[in-house]
Order: sequence, then C-alpha cells, then structure tokens
Amino acid sequence: MTRHSLRAAILDAARTLDAAGVPTPDVDAQELAAHLLGVPRTRLGLTPLVEEPFLVDYRQLVGNRADRIPLQHLLGSVQFGRATVAVGPGVFVPRPETESLLAWAIAAIAEVERPVVVDLCTGSGALALAIVAERPDARVIGVERSSSALAWARRNARAQAGTGRPSVELRGGDIFDERLLIDLEGAVDLVTANPPYVPDGTPVEPEVADHDPPEAVFAGPDGLAVIRPMLSVAAGLLKVGGGLAIEHDDSQGESVPALLRARRVLTDVQDHPDLTGRPRFVTATRVRLGAGAGKTGQP
Repeated sequence: MTRHSLRAAILDAARTLDAAGVPTPDVDAQELAAHLLGVPRTRLGLTPLVEEPFLVDYRQLVGNRADRIPLQHLLGSVQFGRATVAVGPGVFVPRPETESLLAWAIAAIAEVERPVVVDLCTGSGALALAIVAERPDARVIGVERSSSALAWARRNARAQAGTGRPSVELRGGDIFDERLLIDLEGAVDLVTANPPYVPDGTPVEPEVADHDPPEAVFAGPDGLAVIRPMLSVAAGLLKVGGGLAIEHDDSQGESVPALLRARRVLTDVQDHPDLTGRPRFVTATRVRLGAGAGKTGQP
C-alpha cells in the first residue's frame, strides 16, 4: 500500500483551512491529524508517513472544519484546566480566555478548607469540573437551565467520577428560581459564572453563530440581561468574605464593574483582562450589609 507524507498532508490541510477563513489553520490541521492518529500534537513528527485510509478520513475531517464546524466538536472534547470536557451540539464550547477566570477562582479559595463553590450557568460543567479537579476537597455545585447543556454536564461529571477523582453536583433549573439554591443561601465561599453576555446583533464567527446555542451566547440589547439580575442571586449565596467572579464581553469592562459597585454588599470590585489583554471578567467580595461605608445602591 502506498504511503504518504504526513507533513505534506498537514500543510495541504492548513492551506484549505486558511482559505476557508479558519482563524488558526496550522494548529487546527495538526490537531485533527493528532486526533486521528491518537497521539499528542507534539508527537506528530514521530509519524512521518501515513497510509491512504488515513488520508481519506483526514480529508473528511478537514472538510468539516473548513465548513466551520467547531474543532472541539470534531475532536469530541476540549481540555479546560485539568478537566477534559466533552462537547458537541447543544452546548457552549469553553474558550481559552476563561482560563484566566479559572486561575483567579482557584487562588480565591486557596486558603479555604473544604470550600463550597457554586458555578452559575455551568453549561458543559467546564468551570465546575476544573475547579474540583484542582481542589478535590471542595463541594462544587453547577447550575444549568438548558436540558441539552445539562445532559453534557452530567456526562462530563460521570466521566470525571469514573476516573476516581471527585466530581461535581449538578442542579437543573433556572438560577432565578428561588427554590433551586435556597439551601445554599449565605453558605458559599465562591460563586463563578460564565453567563450569556454578547449583545444581540453582534457579529460572531460561524462556529458561534451556527453551533453554539444562542441562549448561551446572546443576552439582550446590551448583553446584560442575565448578568444584571444574576448579581442578586450571587450576593445571596455568598458568605461574608466570599468571592464572586463573572465573565463578560470585552465591551463591558466598565458597565459590568459598575453594576457590582452599585451593590452595597459587594466590595473590592476589580476587572481583569484575559490572555489576550482584553477586559474579560469581574470579581468582588461579599461584605456584611453596612460594612461598605460610603456605598450606596442595592443590597
């Protein structure tokens, strides 16, 4: 059977993906090849030649990626922190920029023994699973309204539990349903959230427009339709001294922190950049009502 150069196949695939407008054609071409070979991308050089059946399957995958099907859908999973998260149709794909929020969250509970963490709008469970992978002693609860996203989160939770590592608790329902989290009122050390926050009508890449669930991406004319009321939920869950971290659009580096500063029970409000330097998430600390001297606004 004729054998072919893997390097040449990858270069050809990268040209195809570049012509299709894929943002990272070289990396994606390598990732798809590594996926088919079942090896890490860094070890592709150990397989200089491949056979015809590999090329047939590889070209099919490359064609799918050129059609702007998300790379993560084609690979079946994405690495997020120390967690491997399965993704596909019906659930938002975790983004590398959220790793910055994850790092902050881990640092925020570093000195807390057996912390209680709630991840609102958990989606695939990526943040929740990555936190408990770093802190096996933590009790981490993920909350998700979408039945399709919750199915992915449950699959990921079972998979992590199957490795013998601690996993997460999942609750299906709307975060604004007062009954859903009533047992955790005032008992949480850290609340995280990667909610929908893109303003309606914002142009997005085909991978987002055609494959991410719209309800996980868009949130009203200003993108704050979920974040704005979420603050009351988060503040009610937190212990005094507990931390809050919410991801937001890069256009909301002033508007979202302003919403948090208007809450009398939140202090130390800071906005943080992602790995590309763009405004990406806001953090705050819960204080006892009346402790924030000079503050005005809502509880």
